[in-house]
Amino acid sequence: MKLYDYFRSSASFRVRIALNLKGIAYDLHHVHLVKEGGQQLQSLYANINPQKLVPSLESDDGLLTQSLAIIEFLDEQYPEPALLPQDAILRAHVRAFAQHIACEIHPLNNLRVLRYLVHSLNITEEQKISWYHHWLREGFNGLEALLSQNQPQRFCFGDSPTLADLCLVPQIYNALRFEFDMSAYPRLNQVNEQCLKLDAFQKALPENHPRALDK
Repeated sequence: MKLYDYFRSSASFRVRIALNLKGIAYDLHHVHLVKEGGQQLQSLYANINPQKLVPSLESDDGLLTQSLAIIEFLDEQYPEPALLPQDAILRAHVRAFAQHIACEIHPLNNLRVLRYLVHSLNITEEQKISWYHHWLREGFNGLEALLSQNQPQRFCFGDSPTLADLCLVPQIYNALRFEFDMSAYPRLNQVNEQCLKLDAFQKALPENHPRALDK
């Protein structure tokens, strides 16, 4: 398999965790989202993925895009360890938690949005950080409340990582990178700490990416 990714992309981070958890070998093809005006916008990559986004996963079955779709494909093709519960209701809760991050928080704070705010709307760095923190706070408040409704568990929804954890850890990583105060979210912090004890999460960290120094 070939994974087209960027070391700081949280969507790519999710997929790297999934591949690591399942022990799937893959080749990394780094698409730098900043250098050369953004390599994802150039024809070389745009011809591979017309969405001009990372990650993309190329396998014998063709090219897949969108991190959640890629992870669910991997979970169906490589069932162990399972990233979605067998129980239909719990599976829906896991998907909802993951989508809260991938569809509600991340799209408002990703690189192309921040670039537009700065370069097209001419907001200041302080205003950009305020924007970023606002949407993190809105999102994390909801996620913390969701987890607090249940008895504390090792991970978001049980004793093993699910799609929810794969989305949460990269989002917290980015929050800390942007100096967001996480002290109001003890359950989210606890889950994050448990996840980062696992090699699959550690190996997927941006600083452990082979191209981490290519900033």
